[in-house]
Amino acid sequence: MCGIWALFGCSSFEELTKMSRGLFRIRQRGPDAFSMLSVGNLDNSVLGFCRLEILDHLYGMQPIKVHQYPNLFLVYNGEIYNWEALGRKYGFKYETHCDTEVILHLIGTFGIERCVAELDGVFAFIMADVEHKKVYFARDTVGVRPLFVLEHELNTSTELKITGACSEAKGLLEMKEHCDGGTCVIKPHKPGHFSEYALLENGSLQFLRKQRFHTIGHFPAYDVTPIPETCDNVIREALTIAVDKRMMAERRIGCMLSGGLDSSLVTALVQQQMPAWGCTYQLETFAIGMSKDSTDLQAARQVAEYLGTNHHEVVSSTEEFLGAVEEVIKTIESFDVTTVRASVGMFLISKYISTNTDCKIVFSGEGADELCQGYIYFHKAPSAEEADRESHRLLNDLYLYDGLRADRTVSAHGLELRVPFLDHRFMAEFLRLPADQRCPRNRIEKYALRQAFHGTGLIPDSVLWRPKEAFSDGVSSVDKSWYQVLQHHIEGQISDQELARAALLYPENTPTTKEALHYRKIFSENFHHSDDLIPYYWMPKWTESVNDPSARVLKHYKSS
Repeated sequence: MCGIWALFGCSSFEELTKMSRGLFRIRQRGPDAFSMLSVGNLDNSVLGFCRLEILDHLYGMQPIKVHQYPNLFLVYNGEIYNWEALGRKYGFKYETHCDTEVILHLIGTFGIERCVAELDGVFAFIMADVEHKKVYFARDTVGVRPLFVLEHELNTSTELKITGACSEAKGLLEMKEHCDGGTCVIKPHKPGHFSEYALLENGSLQFLRKQRFHTIGHFPAYDVTPIPETCDNVIREALTIAVDKRMMAERRIGCMLSGGLDSSLVTALVQQQMPAWGCTYQLETFAIGMSKDSTDLQAARQVAEYLGTNHHEVVSSTEEFLGAVEEVIKTIESFDVTTVRASVGMFLISKYISTNTDCKIVFSGEGADELCQGYIYFHKAPSAEEADRESHRLLNDLYLYDGLRADRTVSAHGLELRVPFLDHRFMAEFLRLPADQRCPRNRIEKYALRQAFHGTGLIPDSVLWRPKEAFSDGVSSVDKSWYQVLQHHIEGQISDQELARAALLYPENTPTTKEALHYRKIFSENFHHSDDLIPYYWMPKWTESVNDPSARVLKHYKSS
């Protein structure tokens, strides 16, 4: 992933120098190069970029501007999979071989609304149009790529004195501390929306509108690869297409392989597509566990042997897992219990990939549980309609929890994550199925997805029909789960008296366990007055007697 950063309307060069430290707080996202550029002749407004080179080594640097549109300035993080098709369709004359440039042509030709509707991919971008005195922020449908905005609104005016934007909240901390008077808040930009601002003479911004351009489950406005009428399974074909388009890269590709259904399907499909994309190397796969008998390592080993990948097993000690917790909380910018638990393993495996291999792009199965009703608690849904509503809720909030985890833990080590299950078209095809076909069936979650690949031989049947195992659970053995290790470790660090006073310190989203309080303290020490970044603790539904998010405490898990 790359990192983007912007500051509009600072009052002095000294102030700009101080606030630009925020760009270097996200340098890990783009370790290959960085750049800062003033917006036109406005020396009080700046765009910043940290680059991870994926396409066009020579001309792909940002902030980007092209000769045809000299007044448009852009920083962008993401992948646009249909950039070449759009170029052919509209006759765009590209100056680079990078997907970034298509955004300039679309906005220059059609404007912001048409631009974002035409993009097939994941993205967050900041665009300044100095000719028309406009600034645009935009983020993809699900929020796969992050974007945070800092707004400083004075009490006496609707004008935003300082507006900053950044891939991560930590890049806006200096700006927030500098705010003087009025309301100053860091918040995530809503996925599937663009925001439009007027660019004033002093470089500051005035809010004009925020507008949704795409909704999860709706078919996209752009042209999609047709699925033949003779196809016997639309779901299987749509996921195959979603993987295929994400093979776009000039760097080495690998796959995170937990041995669960989602990562195994993605890995098998990536390997299937490699020859067509000229990938002559052996696919590398990666799994992590706290011991050789972790359930994920065992299952991943079976899939890797079946597919013939170059498989890496990373066995990290309990001490390594525990020792990473504080750094992980700082990295992911969250205190949510299940997010922290699941992030540690992904953080450590990403560190291994970055340190020990040449892989820069990693595929994963993120999003399948939310879309395909993979969480164990879906077995408890009172009706198919309730399950459908819960699935949509999870997808709409994904950017605050598992999506956040996936982005931060991977980008922290200069890698790029690709997530085919969150493809616009695949989600629309899957959500078009009747609600009762997407529910667990025969005590098996994600039944519709499993059935779509049944009989193909793509992955072993034992894996295709393997019960759900949360990543934060699967890294450990069944005898002693990761959540139990954490709770035992934290028990001695938080007293009963301290927990009893938690509501006084944290009246919103009050921690109710020592583990939750421990995470909250670390978060608050590093992100002052930013607790509203996480609106609630993630917990399973329809399980009133359960007070822990681990799937291993649910009765269905114990009986499966």
